Amino acid sequence: MTTSIWTPSSWREKPIVQQPVYPNQDALLSAETTLSKLPPLVFAGEINRLQEDLAKVAQGKAFLLQGGDCAESFSEFNADKIRDTFKVLMQMAVVMTFSASCPVVKVGRIAGQYAKPRSSGSETIDGVELPSYRGDIINDIAFTEGSRQPDPERLVTAYHQAASTLNLLRAFAQGGFADLHQVHAWNQNFVTNSPLSNKYQDLASQIDQTLRFMEACGMNSSNTPQLRETTLYTSHEALLLGYEEALTRQDSLSGNWYDCSAHMLWIGDRTRQPDHAHVEFLRGVKNPVGIKVGPSTQIDDLERLLAILNPKNEAGRITLIARMGAEKITEHLPALVRAVKASGQQVIWSSDPMHGNTIKASSGYKTRSVEAILKEMKGFFEVHRAEGTHAGGVHFEMTGQNVTECIGGAYMISEQDLADKYHTHCDPRLNGEQALELAFMIADTLKAARG
Repeated sequence: MTTSIWTPSSWREKPIVQQPVYPNQDALLSAETTLSKLPPLVFAGEINRLQEDLAKVAQGKAFLLQGGDCAESFSEFNADKIRDTFKVLMQMAVVMTFSASCPVVKVGRIAGQYAKPRSSGSETIDGVELPSYRGDIINDIAFTEGSRQPDPERLVTAYHQAASTLNLLRAFAQGGFADLHQVHAWNQNFVTNSPLSNKYQDLASQIDQTLRFMEACGMNSSNTPQLRETTLYTSHEALLLGYEEALTRQDSLSGNWYDCSAHMLWIGDRTRQPDHAHVEFLRGVKNPVGIKVGPSTQIDDLERLLAILNPKNEAGRITLIARMGAEKITEHLPALVRAVKASGQQVIWSSDPMHGNTIKASSGYKTRSVEAILKEMKGFFEVHRAEGTHAGGVHFEMTGQNVTECIGGAYMISEQDLADKYHTHCDPRLNGEQALELAFMIADTLKAARG
């Protein structure tokens, strides 16, 4: 158990991995100082409300939908892209809410997902070795020496883009764009145009009938705010700790510390060492925390992480995000689920069926198969059903744009199609139609799980 005194900077005394090497430390200090004086991006009250919502997920009374970009890009930052991602998340949430007959907590990988861990610190192309691209908050994807140099000013740029993104998301969520009738109309359009329309039509018709019944009872968007407004929380991987520390604030009412860069933060498969800097930082902030759990996760390490990050066993504090791979999920997950259940820890189990299913196409593109993604999700639900535990959520890398980065699905994107619209800066994402397709497929599983 960790007993040392925590401060926002105590992580600096611990071993750390996955950090860039900035050539100009004075410039880095200047950028972090600037960030520390800027307004928080999110607020303690919002973070507390998210934990309350996630506590319901941990208790089986709600479901978590977390999704968004693999790595947000400065160059692709625009209102249409933000709108389209928001729109698809709302569409998925309506389908899941109806099917599970319970609230869906919506958390975007957005307004801060600018840094990415890498398997190697450098990459070589045509005999030239340069530092790896680590996300736009650190360096640029262009393969030149200048572009790959870590630049501290990018931290400040990331903050301002995150602030603008949050401003637009709040307007969408509260300004009528998320009206349930409108979202349902979008889903009906998707169903009509899908090659699998017959498969989805029944669910769409049931939702339509329910909305008509509510209107007949006098419940409409004019007199029922819940029908026209929603809440979308933000999240990202807490990877670049200098940025996270600079945006950490002490709440004047409670005295607690909050990382005000996002509502929820997660720790990755490469940075979850119990005695390292990332765990040290996250143990002291009050934000809900996700932990990526992969095939290499050991029971002892997971139990130690839970003891460090959630010593009071607070419901809603910890989300365990399983990313095993379609062929490994039923082999590796059960023992972890049993161990956590036996420990009495109140956690959310969520499925990330993306990261364990990345393959390299013959054309050289990294891709993921929709069929493999669906297989891992089905395995995830099967494990929890067998263990008598709650399958609490899903975690997708997706975009509302019409990209061609994942193969398969109803529209049968092939390896030859990948080059058409392969726009990701890092990992392949589901496009809007593929994400919705999976939402409809998850619907049947949720309905069966809730009996």
